[in-house]
Amino acid sequence: MSAPSNASSNASSGRPDGLGRLLRARASWPVLTAAVLLFALSSIRPYAKDRIGIDNAVVVRAARALLEGGSPYADRRFLYLPGAVFAALPQTVLSERVLFYAVPVVTGVLVAVGAVLALRIFGVRADSRLAAAVAVGIALFLPFHSLVFLGNWTAASVVAFPAALLLARRGRWSAAGAVVGAAIALKPILVPLLLLFVLARRWRALGWAVGVLVGVSLAAASAMPRPGLFLTRTLPFLLHGQDAYARPYDAAWPSVLPRLGVPQSLAFALAVLAAVAVLYCAGLRWRGGGEPGSGWWSGALLMLAAFVVSRPSFLNYALVVVPSLVASVVVRGRWCGRCGSGCRWCRSWAGCRGRGWTRRSGTRSRTS
Repeated sequence: MSAPSNASSNASSGRPDGLGRLLRARASWPVLTAAVLLFALSSIRPYAKDRIGIDNAVVVRAARALLEGGSPYADRRFLYLPGAVFAALPQTVLSERVLFYAVPVVTGVLVAVGAVLALRIFGVRADSRLAAAVAVGIALFLPFHSLVFLGNWTAASVVAFPAALLLARRGRWSAAGAVVGAAIALKPILVPLLLLFVLARRWRALGWAVGVLVGVSLAAASAMPRPGLFLTRTLPFLLHGQDAYARPYDAAWPSVLPRLGVPQSLAFALAVLAAVAVLYCAGLRWRGGGEPGSGWWSGALLMLAAFVVSRPSFLNYALVVVPSLVASVVVRGRWCGRCGSGCRWCRSWAGCRGRGWTRRSGTRSRTS
């Protein structure tokens, strides 16, 4: 009788089981070296192409337009918030050749940092067996290939998401809010994560997130000509789900299911139902308690719910949440009994959503 009781206690306390201890153990140097080498080689695969960093080039072009006295939003392909323009200014002094070689490397480094932070949420070392497995998995992950080829600024959110959750887990909620606000000011992928502060009733952290976002955006907008184009041209374009140019790369359910013959209205209804179910699991997980600082799970579910229903939702967005979900394999909490099947579904969905669409991303630029 005592054995099941102890196992139940370990599960509810979030302590690692045998598999968790095995994955947390330090990997051998040959394994680590091979994993890092594979990741590095995967990061520079775009060098084989003639034209790379397409999405990053859109932001750099907007920054150069600002320096020339024009409005960044005159380019209908620039869909970022005003803060991104000023963040891209340092790149304007670099030649196209330098950017050609630098963008994939920097993007790969950002993804690696995000993966390490995701592991640290669960106390896993960067030289562990799980870290080596994650490095290999990301190197073979199609969304990663797409991200480094395009130089998409989703890479900033890949770092900010686990960084914010790690700070929140350590009780530094205000710092987590500031990180989320800064990331949204560059690209609004992490907007759903604001609900985590609401669930946690961390109003000061929410204030930091909103304050940083609004402050950066207003300051940047006031320093550029015709910032109103964002409201009159860019925002309506985004709310409309973009156009036929980018729609083939949209991996949100309302876009994917109609390609499979599902009526548009039914596809949207299914997406909404799936998002509501995931949001319910997020609330259930938060109320269920468990290991300390377990808000990471609710945060991941909030992001997954948004990716299911929102348009556009591109394949490389999966890199925001997948490393944290994979790293959570070392933890056994009470959610295994209550939302375990939902967890497995989310992991499968996050890894497979839009599979097959990525192969086309190497030929044309997406716009966000």
